[in-house]
Amino acid sequence: MTYPWHSVAFDAVLARAGRLPHALLLRGREGIGKLAFAEALARALLCENRRPGKRACGRCAGCTWMEQGSHPDFRRLEPEAHAEPGEAEEGSDRKPSSQISVDQVRSLTGFINVSSHRGGAKVVLIHPAETLNVNAANALLKNLEEPPPQTCFLLVAHRWHQLLPTIRSRCEQVVLTPPARDAARGWLAEQKLRDADLALAHAGGAPLLAQAFDEEFWRQREAFFSTITRPGFDALASAEQLRETPPRLVLGWLQKWAFDLVSHKVAGRVRYNPDYSDAIAATAQRLGLIGALRFQRQMVRLQRIVSHPLNARLFLEHLLIEYGALLRQDAGAQAA
Repeated sequence: MTYPWHSVAFDAVLARAGRLPHALLLRGREGIGKLAFAEALARALLCENRRPGKRACGRCAGCTWMEQGSHPDFRRLEPEAHAEPGEAEEGSDRKPSSQISVDQVRSLTGFINVSSHRGGAKVVLIHPAETLNVNAANALLKNLEEPPPQTCFLLVAHRWHQLLPTIRSRCEQVVLTPPARDAARGWLAEQKLRDADLALAHAGGAPLLAQAFDEEFWRQREAFFSTITRPGFDALASAEQLRETPPRLVLGWLQKWAFDLVSHKVAGRVRYNPDYSDAIAATAQRLGLIGALRFQRQMVRLQRIVSHPLNARLFLEHLLIEYGALLRQDAGAQAA
């Protein structure tokens, strides 16, 4: 299934099913349906009863195997952390990896170098492609440089710029865009999502991200913002209060908060956190634009390492100390 806002793009790709390149890079913002697009395309390419320009029939042997997750001509590479709970190693205390390993890529060797079981295409889906570690990316590059016959690689990337330039250059890029705001709002209304406007704003217009925000997410977000907006902000005390909150959430909230601070200073608008518009306006008034921009860029850079193995407590303290420094620095500069 593709989402309604990607139907035109999907049909355009599917119309070239017999002439597609050996690798497609499906890129765009996280939470807009790129994975569903790739899965639907894989089903169509492996369907044994598909008419030209049409989607998978849903009834043939190929479609049945895809539905069951057992098609012999399909492989999916994802980080262990993305696996279904039942697929994780039982009884293991090891933290699932957030990267695609070189061993996972090397496991494709036997698959891509033999004829397909059904005499048609073979499909490899890699998601998210930017989680390939360096060795895995280099191993994949060898396959992309000498593509096996009848094998199609579908790379799905949220942060496509983090991929090796050599990998990007060997893929045809398909840019998938988020839906128009009214279309996203209408779709979320059909899903019976409470406070869809706020969820959509905080998700940056990505409806699947907005749909994924649960009650625990909103509770943690409220605790975070009540901490950083408290008078006399104390970084270490705040880190203690937020010690159970995943660092990736804290970093994401700080990045969006920083964007809103800059946006308010430049254009008087708040994008991600409309429910905290007053607090953002008051904080932005205290800050210098250059300091706010530097902090925002620093939060963007830290996204590269937030999922890597690290001391979560120290990372959290570092984030909040940097925010405290921003408040002190610019407040002092204003006073001077």
